[in-house]
Amino acid sequence: MLVGDATSPASHPSHCRPLASRHPPAPASPPRRRRAPMPPRFNSVTLRLALLVSLACALLLISPCHCVNEQGQVLLQWKDSLRPAAGALASWRAADASPCRWFGVSCNARGDVVGLSITSVDLQGPLPANLQPLASSLKTLVLSGTNLTGAIPKEFGEYGELTTVDLSKNQLTGAIPAELCWLAKLESLALNSNSLRGAIPEDIGNLTSLTYLALYDNELSGPIPASIGNLKKLQVLRAGGNQGMKGPLPPEIGGCSDLTMLGLAETGVSGSLPETIGQLKKIQTIAIYTTLLSGRIPESIGNCTELTSLYLYQNSLSGPIPAQLGQLRKLQTLLLWQNQLVGTIPPEIGQCKELTLIDLSLNSITGSIPASLGGLPNLQQLQLSTNQLTGAIPPELSNCMSLTDIEVDNNALSGEIRIDFPRLRNLTLFYAWKNQLTGGVPTRLAECPSLQAVDLSYNNLTGPIPKELFRLQNLTKLLLLNNELSGFIPPDIGNCTNLYRLRLNGNRLSGTIPAEMGNLKNLNFLDMSENQLVGPVPAAISGCASLEFLDLHANALSGALPDTLPRSLQLIDVSDNQLAGPLSSSIGSMPELTKLYLGKNRLTGSVPPELGSCEKLQLLDLGGNAFTGGIPPELGILPSLEISLNLSCNRLSGEIPSQFAGLDKLGSLDLSHNELSGGLEPLAALQNLVTLNISFNAFSGELPNTPFFQKLPLSNLAGNRHLVVGDGSDESSRRGSISLLKIAISLLAAVSALLLMAATYMLARTHRGGGGRIIHGEGTWEVTLYQKLDITMDDVLRGLTSANVIGTGSSGIVYKVDTPNGYTLAVKKMWSSDAATSAAFRSEIAALGSIRHRNIVRLLGWAANGGTRLLFYSYLPNGSLSGLLRGGLAKGTPADEWGARYEVALGIAHAVAYLHHDCVPAILHGDIKSMNVLLGPAYEPYLADFGLARVLSAASSKLDTTKHPRIAGSYGYIAPEYASMQRISEKSDVYSFGVVVLEILTGRHPLDPTLPGGAHLVQWVREHVQAKRDASELLDARLGGSAAEAYADEMRQVLSVAALCVSRRADDRPAMKDVVALLKEIRRPAAAGEGAKQQPSAASAAAPAPALAASPVRSAHYSGGPSSSCSFAVSDYSA
Repeated sequence: MLVGDATSPASHPSHCRPLASRHPPAPASPPRRRRAPMPPRFNSVTLRLALLVSLACALLLISPCHCVNEQGQVLLQWKDSLRPAAGALASWRAADASPCRWFGVSCNARGDVVGLSITSVDLQGPLPANLQPLASSLKTLVLSGTNLTGAIPKEFGEYGELTTVDLSKNQLTGAIPAELCWLAKLESLALNSNSLRGAIPEDIGNLTSLTYLALYDNELSGPIPASIGNLKKLQVLRAGGNQGMKGPLPPEIGGCSDLTMLGLAETGVSGSLPETIGQLKKIQTIAIYTTLLSGRIPESIGNCTELTSLYLYQNSLSGPIPAQLGQLRKLQTLLLWQNQLVGTIPPEIGQCKELTLIDLSLNSITGSIPASLGGLPNLQQLQLSTNQLTGAIPPELSNCMSLTDIEVDNNALSGEIRIDFPRLRNLTLFYAWKNQLTGGVPTRLAECPSLQAVDLSYNNLTGPIPKELFRLQNLTKLLLLNNELSGFIPPDIGNCTNLYRLRLNGNRLSGTIPAEMGNLKNLNFLDMSENQLVGPVPAAISGCASLEFLDLHANALSGALPDTLPRSLQLIDVSDNQLAGPLSSSIGSMPELTKLYLGKNRLTGSVPPELGSCEKLQLLDLGGNAFTGGIPPELGILPSLEISLNLSCNRLSGEIPSQFAGLDKLGSLDLSHNELSGGLEPLAALQNLVTLNISFNAFSGELPNTPFFQKLPLSNLAGNRHLVVGDGSDESSRRGSISLLKIAISLLAAVSALLLMAATYMLARTHRGGGGRIIHGEGTWEVTLYQKLDITMDDVLRGLTSANVIGTGSSGIVYKVDTPNGYTLAVKKMWSSDAATSAAFRSEIAALGSIRHRNIVRLLGWAANGGTRLLFYSYLPNGSLSGLLRGGLAKGTPADEWGARYEVALGIAHAVAYLHHDCVPAILHGDIKSMNVLLGPAYEPYLADFGLARVLSAASSKLDTTKHPRIAGSYGYIAPEYASMQRISEKSDVYSFGVVVLEILTGRHPLDPTLPGGAHLVQWVREHVQAKRDASELLDARLGGSAAEAYADEMRQVLSVAALCVSRRADDRPAMKDVVALLKEIRRPAAAGEGAKQQPSAASAAAPAPALAASPVRSAHYSGGPSSSCSFAVSDYSA
């Protein structure tokens, strides 16, 4: 019997022969013993016969030997290093004579292993490092999606027969071994979707048999080697999603004469496209989008006559669109949006008869739309938004009978719309808003049976709204705001039963609101404000069971509000009308109501106490009416009232209810111009108040002795004869009276502020937003994905359970969602769909949909369905900075805790500096706090939550006054200028950043109740420093010990930088680019040699994304800038 390998009993049974020896070992010498004397009758013949019989019996009793061959044994050794899912490699048995029947193993006729192919199986472990026994026969090695880790063994370069290597979709790290370039027979190499680092090997050009090379979605860096041009047989090159990959596309790429697909999207590739690209006569797809390409599109591209898809969007390409594109007769998709292209659209494009999609949006293209585009019979989508196009919309587009999508908004087009719409039977979307179009709304649009969305807003259209439009049963969005439309709203509107969004505001419409609107069961958003409508609000509007947003302000509506309104309403604005009579108590039966604007009407009677039942109410405006009686105590217990309460300019009497002391979230309170009396004690505890006006009442007693009341402008206290304002030493200082001139100035400022806020409200909807719409089901979900994700809405919705909640915030709740295809997402579900939340949703899309930085969280996409709005992000496993500081570093994090915190502070500084200095126009984040700093796998920081982000005007770096902000941010982090109503600038972000740095140093929340005297963190640190006490007393205890001594100077320097950032005066704070420089200088010697830590450029800092998305249509409009990827123009249509 053969002796087995005792070192591996599980893999090699005792009857298997070890690899070390092919022969049985010599038998051991038996122990010596005295031999018994042989009986005399036994002679030698008998002895021989006995031995033969014994040997025969032994042979009969011994079973045959079964042992796997040498190739099988090396595979078993690799199996021993893995932790496969149950049963994954159950067929790999040592008892088999050969591995040829094992799962994933294939052999040739001689029984030699020629292929190892395992995909989408959880193996958990390293790659096989020792497959030398297979080297002479192995041709195919496919281990894709198997959860393998570690580096690629350099020994792979010794397997000279390999023709296919696929190690994609794992968690491999390290560099691509140069030894792989020894594989002269290699035809296909797929290393995509790992975490590989370093440069593409210079010797990649030695793989002259290579036809397929996939390196996308890694962390590769460095240039594309010029030797790539040696790969004459290469057909597919995909290396997108590697942000560190830099430098130009080498001219040698022209040597890849068989190339059919070139993908370098989402990289730091820069420079111009080489003229040699015209040598790629077989190229079918060029996907180099969201990179740093500049210069002109080479005219030689016209030689690429097999080209079907050209994706060059989101770059910095300049110059004209080459007329030579007209030579690309097989071209189907042309995406050049968001570049710096100038000149006209070449008429030669009309020769590309196979074109189905053209997107030239977000450039500076001038001239007219060529009539030759009407000769494209297969054209489905024409997107020319946000250029400088002039002239008329060519009627020749009527010949493109496959058109589904026409978007020519945000140009300077003029004249009447003369498209023959009945020929466009497939048209689903027509956007021509913000042009100079004249004439009427085309009646024949009603003959496009598939039409779903029409937006002709911000033009000079006149005449009535054609009643025929409301026969369109698929129409969901009709947006005609800010034109010069007149006439009545046709009663036929009730026939358009799928209408979801209707905006007719800012016109000259007259007559009454038709009662037939009550038939619109799916209507969600209705805005008919700023017209000349008269009569009552029809009671039939209660039939709009899905209505959430109702805006009828600035008309001439009269009568009383209906007793019953849709319970689904979240915002009601009927201000600035002529409504009269009492406010019905039924207003309290609206559980979803968040904002109620009833100001500037003629409402009478008492304020209904039932308003206290609207538990979600955040804003209540009853100002400018004729309400009488006392203030209902129920208003003081509204749990969500945090934005504004306006009861001014009424005839209210009595005292302020004591319950008002519970409105601890309220930011603005206006009780002016009433007949209220008594003291102000109930208001003394309102710590969140930013504005308060109690003027022109009959309040008495002393003003509460709090810093807030001491800083109130006298104009906000005037007209209260018995209110003691001063300390009693001077009678003239004890009365809250001021001159009539000050009163007039105060009123003028208040009215101006309201007008600015109204302008913001209107302008926030006028900008154009995401493309790439995907309608699921019957118009239920509207989805935009910014990178290729193999997910469905059902996958996402199944994960929105309470068990998956990982955080909540001011705008929504965040879930961790694991999809069946292996994606892990963080999904934010917005709290509601009121105007503020909708604005936050749009801000998040506008900011994160296009800006890219390694320290800014990556928005993967969004979805909307009625009142439900979802945002999809990359999941970050280590929570927020706030959690880190409260709970400490988790297991597996760097032992150098101070070093980790320093890198977090520096990363946040880089992100904010990018928003302020690299984005054009600059962006104010508006809510920088530790909860909004998320941490990646290596605790790298990502700035998140852009719901309050706003654009800063380029000229002054101050907040754009056309978009005047409401008070926003998080208490404890808000800069002092918010409270004093000074102009907000990027220095407000600097202050919030400084608070976060103090939090990093001290480990304390800005409002930590254990701080001495209840001081704010900034105040506590400031007093400590001014008293010249030891700075080490401020530091978090976890930063103590030897580490604190080693880095004491660094911590003191960072504290000094933070102190600068939280200076009281905005002008005394440094710019964020200077903050970055100061922080980097603190550790300059240590970081000098680490090129990987240098700040990347905007586009190169994007999170990994597939090199070629399935539908790479633009998703958010961009408000130009010479080199920035920032975008901050979004419409209310996408949201």
